[in-house]
Amino acid sequence: MNLGQNYLALAVKDISASLAFYQKLGFEPVPDCGGIDQKWLMLKNGETQIGLFQDMFPENVITFNPPNVRSIQKSLKVEGVQIDNECDETNTGLAYIMLKDPDGNQILMDQH
Repeated sequence: MNLGQNYLALAVKDISASLAFYQKLGFEPVPDCGGIDQKWLMLKNGETQIGLFQDMFPENVITFNPPNVRSIQKSLKVEGVQIDNECDETNTGLAYIMLKDPDGNQILMDQH
């Protein structure tokens, strides 16, 4: 199962303050990936990525960008994994699913 790239999507209260903090840790905004005015940003430091999201998620979310979220959804269903938000398996293109791990941590699988 190819989960693709992953990052932690942080639910932040003040995106400007969070950006300033993470820049002190060496993170820089990824070009053309959000903006302060859009209330979301992707940041990168080497190979490490994090996303800052203001007013989009109630909690932090582990995010994966798989190449085929529909095949992952099918596999997870076979394994008996509960999926909170399913995608339409008959369509193609952009789609996402949401699920939780046993401790309630949100997992987003978002096919771009």
